[in-house]
Amino acid sequence: MIRRFANTGELGAGDLLGAPLRSVPRPERLREPLVVDPEPAAKGAERLGLHTIGDLLEHWPEERREGRTVADLRAGETATIVVEVRSIRSRPVRRRGMRPLVEAEVGDGTGAVTATFFNQPWLERKYKVGTRLLLQGDPQGRSGFRVRSHAPTDAPLGAGDAAAHYAASEGISPTQILALVQANAGAMHDVVEPLPASLRVAEKLPDRPGALLAVHFPRAEGDFDGGRQRLVFEELLLRQLALLLRRARRRAAADAPRLDGDMTITKRWLEHGLPFTLTGDQQRAITALGGELAGDRPMTRLLMGEVGSGKTVVALWAMLRAVEHGMQAALMAPTETLAEQHFATIQKLMPGEAVPLALLTGSTPAARRNDTLAKLRSGELSIVVGTHALVEDTVEFDRLAVAVVDEQHRFGVRQRSALDRKGAAGTQPHVLHMTATPIPRTLALTLYGDLDVTMLRELPRGRRPITTHVIAGERERERAYERIREELREGRQAFVVCPLVEESEALQARAATAEFERLKKTEFKDFRTVLLHGQMRPREKQAAMADFADGGADVLVATSVIEVGIDVPNATVMLVENAERYGISQLHQLRGRVGRGEHESLCLLFGPTESERLRALAEHTDGFELAEVDLRLRGEGDLVGTRQSGLVDVDPRTLERAHARAKTLIEADPELERPEHALLAAALVARFGGEALEPIPA
Repeated sequence: MIRRFANTGELGAGDLLGAPLRSVPRPERLREPLVVDPEPAAKGAERLGLHTIGDLLEHWPEERREGRTVADLRAGETATIVVEVRSIRSRPVRRRGMRPLVEAEVGDGTGAVTATFFNQPWLERKYKVGTRLLLQGDPQGRSGFRVRSHAPTDAPLGAGDAAAHYAASEGISPTQILALVQANAGAMHDVVEPLPASLRVAEKLPDRPGALLAVHFPRAEGDFDGGRQRLVFEELLLRQLALLLRRARRRAAADAPRLDGDMTITKRWLEHGLPFTLTGDQQRAITALGGELAGDRPMTRLLMGEVGSGKTVVALWAMLRAVEHGMQAALMAPTETLAEQHFATIQKLMPGEAVPLALLTGSTPAARRNDTLAKLRSGELSIVVGTHALVEDTVEFDRLAVAVVDEQHRFGVRQRSALDRKGAAGTQPHVLHMTATPIPRTLALTLYGDLDVTMLRELPRGRRPITTHVIAGERERERAYERIREELREGRQAFVVCPLVEESEALQARAATAEFERLKKTEFKDFRTVLLHGQMRPREKQAAMADFADGGADVLVATSVIEVGIDVPNATVMLVENAERYGISQLHQLRGRVGRGEHESLCLLFGPTESERLRALAEHTDGFELAEVDLRLRGEGDLVGTRQSGLVDVDPRTLERAHARAKTLIEADPELERPEHALLAAALVARFGGEALEPIPA
C-alpha cells in the first residue's frame, strides 16, 4: 500500500502535493481538450487516445525505475535524466544544409555532461541558465549526451527514470508524455472518487486522486505499486459489476422453458446408448446442468474442458433434455469443418435413437436447406447443428429450448445473443457455451464473469498419453520422419500441420500446399497423402477429411483448420511445422487431435529448442497447467486485450477480491440506486456506456 496515505482514504492527493484538496472537485476540467505541441507530438497523442486531460491522467506509466543521475550514466544505455542548464550555446556545423547544433552544459549535483540537441537552434533562446530539463537520450563517452527528446520539468534533480516509462507512439516520446502529465498535475485535484468510503476502508485503499499521483509521481518505495493496485482494483471491480449486471438482466429479461419432466430418452441413452462410461466430471456437469435446465430462468453456463474430455457428450445430454420435452435444440460451431465433425459425432453417439437431426451451414444445398428450414419452423426437426448460418433471419424455430455455442470466443457478441432471440415467444433458450481452451480462473472471471463455469479435467478411461518432443536441426528432422514412417507401417495415421496455405516471400514459414507436394514425393512417397486447408472448396474439404477419417489416406497435410473438432482414433502422430508461430493453447489443441485411440501417440514440434512455450508443451500434458504457463509468459493484458492504462499482469487475488466485492454490492443494491453508490454507477456508465445500468426487468 501507499505508506503515506491513511487506510481510511482521509489523506490523498493534497497531502502528496503539500496542499489541501479542493472541497469541491471540478470534473469538467478533466474533459477539457489536451493541448499538445508541436504537431507531431499532437498526432502521437491522438494515436494513443489522449484527447482530454482526463485521458492523459489515466495513461499510467508502465513501470517505475530508480531515479538516474548523471553519475549513473553508462555508454550504450539509453537513459532519462533530470538536470539543470548551466550554460548553453549554438555551434555551427560544417556540413552544408545542416542547422547549427545546440550544446548545453547540464548537471544535477552528481556531475555534469554536455547535452547535444540537433536541428533545433531556437533552444539556445528557449532554455535559459537555471532551467530544469527532463532529457532522454544516449550517453556518449565520458561527458557527452545525445538528446532524443526533451521537455522542461519541475521534477527534482536526479529523478530522471523514476516515472518516465509511459507507453509512447510515433511523434511523442515517454519524456514528452511525462512533461504533459507534470503540466496538468493540478487536474488530479478534480478527479472524482467513485468507490464508496465503506468499501475503501474495508479494502484499505487510498483515494483515487492520491492513487493517480502515486503512480505518476512516486516519492517513496511502495508508492507506485500501491497506487497502481488501487486503480487496477477499481477497473476490475467495474468490469465485474458490468458482467454481473448483464447476467442479472438476461436472467430477468425472459422466462426459459422448464425442462423438469420426463427423462425417458436421456436415461435410456446413458444406460444403453453410450459405448463408454461417463467420467466423474461428466456426471457432475450433467447434474449441474440438470438443476438449471429444470428452472424457469435461462441457463448461462460455460463448459470448459480439457482436450478430449467429452464436452460433446455433456452438450448432447442437455440437447436431449429439450427433445424429450417436445422442444428443439441447436449447436452452433464457428467453422463448417467443426460443425460437420459435431454432426458426425452426435450421429455416432445416438445409435438406435430416432431423434430427427440435421446439418445447416453456408454450403448446404438450397433444396436441403429449404427442407431443413421448413422442418425447424414446424417443429418436426428436433436438433440442428450448424455454423453462424443458424442465426440468420430466415432460420425460425418452433420451440427452441437449448442452444449450445462451441468455441464461443470465435463468435461476436451479436452472433451469440442472436440465438437468444430464436426462442419461443416470451422465452429465451437455455445457453451452454463450450470451449476446449482451458482458462485460468483469473481469465475466466475476466472474460466470463457473467457465466457459471463447469470444468472437465478428467479424461475418459483408455486415453493413452501423448509424448511431445521439440525438434530442431536436419539430423533430428530425418529421425522424426523415420519415426513417423514406423507408425504408418503399423497401419497408423499422421497429421502434418503448416502455418501457411501458400508460400510467401514476406513470411519465412512452411506452406501446406508446397509441403504436401514435397512430402508425397519424398518422405511419404510410399504412403497416401491428402491436403486440407481453409481455402479449399467445401466439397474438397469434406472429401479430404472423409478420406483420412475412413483410413483411405495415411497422412493429412493441413493448416490449423484441424485445430478443433477432428476425431480420428487411428491417428497417432501430430507434426507441427514452425511451431514457434503458434500459441500454447493452439498447440495443445493441435496435439489433442491424436491420442484418441488405443495406441500411444506422439507430437513433434519443429521449432527452436530454446523456446519457453515449446518446452512447456514438452513438459506438461495438462491443459489447465499450460494455461497458467501461458498466462505467466504472455501476461493477462495480451490474452484478453487489456494492455492499456497499466492494466497488465493482474494479481489473481486482486481479481478474486474485486469479484467478491461486486457480488456483495449487487446483492445489496441490484441496480446501484442507493445514494452512496451514485458515483460508482456513474463510473460504470462512463466506462461501459448506458447499457451497463439498464433497469433489470421485474
